[in-house]
Amino acid sequence: MVQAQISENTNIPLHSAHGERKWTDYFTFNSDHKVIGIQYLVTSFIFYCIGGVMADLVRTELRTPEVDFVTPEVYNSLFTLHATIMIFLWIVPAGAGFANYLIPLMIGAQDMAFPKLNAVAFWMIPPAGLLLIASLVVGDAPDAGWTSYPPLSLVTGQVGEAIWIMSVLVLGTSSILGAINFLTTIIKMRTPGMGFYQMPLFCWAMLATSALALVSTPVLAAGLILLSFDLIAGTTFFNPTGGGDPVVYQHMFWFYSHPAVYIMILPFFGTISEIIPIHSRKPIFGYKAIAYSSLAISFLGLIVWAHHMFTSGIPGWLRMFFMITTMIIAVPTGIKIFSWLATMWSGKLRLNTPMLFAMGFVGTFVIGGISGVMLASVPFDIHVHDTYFVVAHLHYVLFGGSVVGIFAAIYHWFPKITGRMYNEFWGKVHFVLTIVGLNMTFLPMHKLGLMGMNRRIAQYDPQFTTLNQVCTYGSYLLAISTFPFIINAIWSWLYGEKAGNNPWQALTLEWMTTSPPAIENFDHPPVLTTGPYDYGVAHESTSSPSEPQPVLAGVSTSVAEAETSKTE
Repeated sequence: MVQAQISENTNIPLHSAHGERKWTDYFTFNSDHKVIGIQYLVTSFIFYCIGGVMADLVRTELRTPEVDFVTPEVYNSLFTLHATIMIFLWIVPAGAGFANYLIPLMIGAQDMAFPKLNAVAFWMIPPAGLLLIASLVVGDAPDAGWTSYPPLSLVTGQVGEAIWIMSVLVLGTSSILGAINFLTTIIKMRTPGMGFYQMPLFCWAMLATSALALVSTPVLAAGLILLSFDLIAGTTFFNPTGGGDPVVYQHMFWFYSHPAVYIMILPFFGTISEIIPIHSRKPIFGYKAIAYSSLAISFLGLIVWAHHMFTSGIPGWLRMFFMITTMIIAVPTGIKIFSWLATMWSGKLRLNTPMLFAMGFVGTFVIGGISGVMLASVPFDIHVHDTYFVVAHLHYVLFGGSVVGIFAAIYHWFPKITGRMYNEFWGKVHFVLTIVGLNMTFLPMHKLGLMGMNRRIAQYDPQFTTLNQVCTYGSYLLAISTFPFIINAIWSWLYGEKAGNNPWQALTLEWMTTSPPAIENFDHPPVLTTGPYDYGVAHESTSSPSEPQPVLAGVSTSVAEAETSKTE
């Protein structure tokens, strides 16, 4: 038996039960971080399906130039709810789900710093989501777009708009509570001997994400509270008819909502940084550069918000400032991209499903990043403002980045979460359908935007018909791509091949305990003997062979040598 196997076996807790004791625990107020993580992931995926159906209804309306499928009012409500659900109820909670499940395991802790607060944060999400969807039932769904700009939001349906504000406020509160928990856990609960530079890069990404959420989310909350006063109490903070300034709302909204893009993408920068070195069998290239680039993105994300407002009448000097800062943020993002490519370079790539999704993430996110740099330029942004070019850019970042990253992470940690392997064939079918559907849906939107097709319209010039039909059929393919994933996940969870504790031969701590992990993860604080990405790196033993090995993480010299020989 090699040392790595001995290490894994040493880490197996005596209490081998999973975090839940029965399946009904997933429907209760359970404070185990693993149960909460799964609750986040399953709940957010359900909302993803709901939001996806709304997207397909929108695309069905746009299959023809005329308004012939839903009324304009329903169309407006559909794209408003679609965007709100996908952002606040799918991508953000999914990131929190992975963080809940993985962070205590990765740093060798038994749970999050505030377990009950953790459960409270999750249980705010289902009622907020149901409240939002219920607005469809009452016949007064919000229809002012996910930005909810006044004065438009003040003259549309009051009930629906009030529901939208309340729902987003609750979801924002949940996000703040989660951020406090992640920061405290990472800073205070690392296992002895784990400095910041021994942390997995996913923890760095969540450190940056949580700090960003803590600073920016309260500003959105303040803006929404003032907007609700205008809506319900008749004040005029943002209502120009009473002397209010709607541009002030735009500043408050985008101070959160542009950083929200990084709140949605940074966690999956972190998961990709975990997946690529493991499946390339190489140390991560530029560990500190990737870690610091997460912090740089977090800081720069707070000073780029007004590039969404180049057409809002802001002063010219302010346009220049935000154009420059927006372009600068491409630098730390580029550092990550080049580090991932350098890690894969000459590696022994395992082209399995998580690695394929990780590579798909890099490719599609780069397209979104390049169009983002284009939009940072004031003249180009003014030219394509509020066109489908912006829609294409947003979806290449958030679908090509975050959603593809979510699937990469699900496949990668599926064996750890369930104790079973997924079906590789159906995983690859899911990948192919997703990438083809994604590009078929969103790539033509660049052309539509450059041709001048506005977004958020149900009726358009017939010259745009062919490209819109391609986008619509692509969206159907994306919907179909979900089915092999759902079937694969359920079947494999119930009947899949037993995975073992560490099927990827990984070095981070979450793989050094049982699959699925026991209630308190580890019986004793783990002891580090290697870095988290030391694939093929030889290490001297830190203790004599006769000394007991309490809970050992990483690999011994013998295994490292074996890894070295594999890469030569």
